[in-house]
Amino acid sequence: MAPLPEVSPIERIQENMLARAERRLLTWLCARMPGWVTPDLLTYFGLVGALAVFAGYLGSNLDARWLLLCLAGYLIHWFGDSLDGSLARFRKIERPRYGYFLDHSCDGAATTLVVVGLGITPYIEMESALIALAGYLLLSIHAFLSVRVLGELRLSYFNLGPTELRVILVVFTLAMYFVEPTAAIVGSLNGFDLFLGGAGLVMIGMFVALTFKKARMLALMEPPPS
Repeated sequence: MAPLPEVSPIERIQENMLARAERRLLTWLCARMPGWVTPDLLTYFGLVGALAVFAGYLGSNLDARWLLLCLAGYLIHWFGDSLDGSLARFRKIERPRYGYFLDHSCDGAATTLVVVGLGITPYIEMESALIALAGYLLLSIHAFLSVRVLGELRLSYFNLGPTELRVILVVFTLAMYFVEPTAAIVGSLNGFDLFLGGAGLVMIGMFVALTFKKARMLALMEPPPS
């Protein structure tokens, strides 16, 4: 196999509200992880958490108490997804290509499981969930393209990052647990639908705005040949 080209350093832009406190906690955890715990194991552990969230949402069609499984799933997913890269950097055992590829592939699968899981509950229409999924994945695509063209990976928008989104989803899930499926407000959409679908539309709008902004900036940085 031919040698791979050098990997340029990636600037991680993380300005979410909980970033500092989370970083201190992750560093504390990394220092106490036993040797047999590897970054790969944590990545897969996080994916197991997403599967638990999906199972909880699926089970909510039988009994609302299944939603409590989702809460445990979100905690497991945070632990694995937030700690895998942190542990690799703490131990100085990063594998830039493999780690980046595996981590973000699992992130895409986990996001799909969580959001589609919301769509199969008796509380939310699948159409609303798919709008949210499309918005999140479009912003993810924008972030991955920015890595290629600018060498930066933005992990937060408007002071909200993956951890804040999990907190919002935990609160959202608790609301579903304590509130019966609500009556429709607009067409067949209830309050849960409007919140989730509205968030998806906001993310889609952000993708469009950021794409135009970054394309205009790149056009100035890289003018056409004269």
